[in-house]
Amino acid sequence: MDTVNEPRKLDTARAPKRAGVSFASHWAPELRILLVAVLLAAWFEFANHDFLFTNASLVNLSQFIAPVAIIAFGEIMLMIGGDIDLSAGMVFAFAPFMMVFANDAGAPMWLAVIAGLVAAAVIGFVNGAVTVWLRLPSFVTTLGTLFLINGITLTVSRGTPAATPGSPGFANFMGAWGYSEILWTIALAFVMHVLLRHTRWGLHTQAAGANPIGASEAGIRVNRLRLGNFVLAAVLAGFTGILEGFRITSIDPQAGGNQIMFLAVAAAVIGGTPLTGGSGTIVGGLIGAAVLGILNDGFTLIGINAFTFNIILGAAILAAMIFNIHVGRIRRRGAR
Repeated sequence: MDTVNEPRKLDTARAPKRAGVSFASHWAPELRILLVAVLLAAWFEFANHDFLFTNASLVNLSQFIAPVAIIAFGEIMLMIGGDIDLSAGMVFAFAPFMMVFANDAGAPMWLAVIAGLVAAAVIGFVNGAVTVWLRLPSFVTTLGTLFLINGITLTVSRGTPAATPGSPGFANFMGAWGYSEILWTIALAFVMHVLLRHTRWGLHTQAAGANPIGASEAGIRVNRLRLGNFVLAAVLAGFTGILEGFRITSIDPQAGGNQIMFLAVAAAVIGGTPLTGGSGTIVGGLIGAAVLGILNDGFTLIGINAFTFNIILGAAILAAMIFNIHVGRIRRRGAR
């Protein structure tokens, strides 16, 4: 066992040094996208002075950023390993209904929330098991579960929204208060950043995404990592749906859907996580979600319609992907 573990310790210890010694080089992708976010916010504030410095505007902005960012955290972990979860938006709608059913069955609210998260974890496990053990592409697996979960949610709910249960205090803690979602997002961003950058799980996920065969030969359990990241992504999607259910005081079987999933993937890509895998950052995903929120809120305030937002979003994804690919090529040439 020592001969297998020793090289792995050396590799994970040296990897950050090869990536860059200085603070600026280590945080370069996040700093670039943060600069874009600051410039956009400054421009929209100049165009409309109600953009940033009013409580209502800040609440609206935070409530757009939070759900996109939390789902993006899970997608980033998958994308680094070369996978993706297209069913996240449907898990977003499914988990709150499982919470409601558990509460109706007599479970206290905290236990009902856990029941909703467990239901989401089961879906993540199914996604991971089919992808890893049956060797299907994650795109195909999660495309199938996308429709399956949507059908189950509509069937059990009969297509009708349900009132969110719980006391006002618990509801405020779980998302009803204006800034509670963004506080949850910041806390989860910190936890996920530590997981990705400072734990064996995260370092091995990056190594497996960059070189699955080499990682496997080095003793890293690649399949177990992939399976765990599918479960993690589903739990984060389910938790986001629960937070949103408390925020809007109603649980809609049609909530979430593909829109929020694609926004989360867009936030991840804009934040520097390539779809090809091997690298990515949680902080970048959070800032990417902030960029999308700034664009969405800014366009609304200056009177530009949602169609234009989609045009800008598509252009931003293409630009981010082109930029990431070319930066990756330049880095590989420099390493040689």
